[in-house]
Amino acid sequence: MAMELEAASALGVAETGKHGHGGHDAHASTCANCGAALSGPFCHLCGQHAHVHKSLLHLGEEVLHGILHFDAKGWRTLPMLVARPGELTRRYIDGQRTRFVSPLALFLFLVFFLFFVASLSSGPTRVNISDPASKAEARAEFVREVEQAKAALLAADQGGQAEAKAELAGAEKVLELFDRTGAAGSERRWFSSDKFTMKTPWPALDAAIKHAAENPALTLYKLKSSGAKFSFLLVPISLPFLWLLFFWRRGVTMYDHAVFSLYSLSFMALMFALVFAIGAAGLGVVAGALVLLVPPVHMFLQLRGAYALSRGEALWRTVALLCMAGVVFLLYMALILLLSVA
Repeated sequence: MAMELEAASALGVAETGKHGHGGHDAHASTCANCGAALSGPFCHLCGQHAHVHKSLLHLGEEVLHGILHFDAKGWRTLPMLVARPGELTRRYIDGQRTRFVSPLALFLFLVFFLFFVASLSSGPTRVNISDPASKAEARAEFVREVEQAKAALLAADQGGQAEAKAELAGAEKVLELFDRTGAAGSERRWFSSDKFTMKTPWPALDAAIKHAAENPALTLYKLKSSGAKFSFLLVPISLPFLWLLFFWRRGVTMYDHAVFSLYSLSFMALMFALVFAIGAAGLGVVAGALVLLVPPVHMFLQLRGAYALSRGEALWRTVALLCMAGVVFLLYMALILLLSVA
């Protein structure tokens, strides 16, 4: 169907080229995008239409075209990601690239979708701090967040302005909420700064954890705002653990593990977006059941299909991978804490 629309579009371009409709020079001899000489309805170098439409109707056509392209790839990828993750991973590794959304693109999109759903399903973060020094520090941090968001908006290109504006609006809203409610001082801190200590091999992490314990609401806000930005760190953290499960098997490469990790994390992002939505609807028991039951089943199916394992081989690796996932999550949170709080 997409090919038919492309053919119809090309015919429409030819017809408008004859009659001079659409707000563009019908006799243009060079591509408006790259400047190459034109010899047909499409540029032979960059692929852009020779005729550049300038109508509201064409905007609707582009939306339809995008949906059809997503139907051709996205609607083929998502069902397999949910029901047949091992086959999806194996087919992509084996070279079937144009049929499916790439694992990296899918991961980035679903992580953004997860944090978007999480921001809608959770209420505003309340920051009430009784200690005046901590309160002043918290407000200064929120002011810095606003200034950084303003600077990011000024530096953003046209494509990134929408996201930058959303970041600025969120930062300003949190600052406004803090100024309106933060002076109440009715909530106690988790720990007293003179009693709480944390000893790890990394002093910087100890300091970050202590700071987080002293300002839990502020830390929660910063973790939520930094989680999407640094989500890519989950992939390099996961790869060594996946390698440990297969290092003695020939023909299994780090590329295979990267594709597996990206598709697996994409599914988890999709699942947790659903969990947040279900939880916001008041079905906490259902959300908890999904978190407990779905990941092991999905890991088992993906491991077995992606690496051509027997049931027994996939089962013990699933148990090991679940344990490793807990370690990966803790390492990820520690890195996020260092990057966003320290």
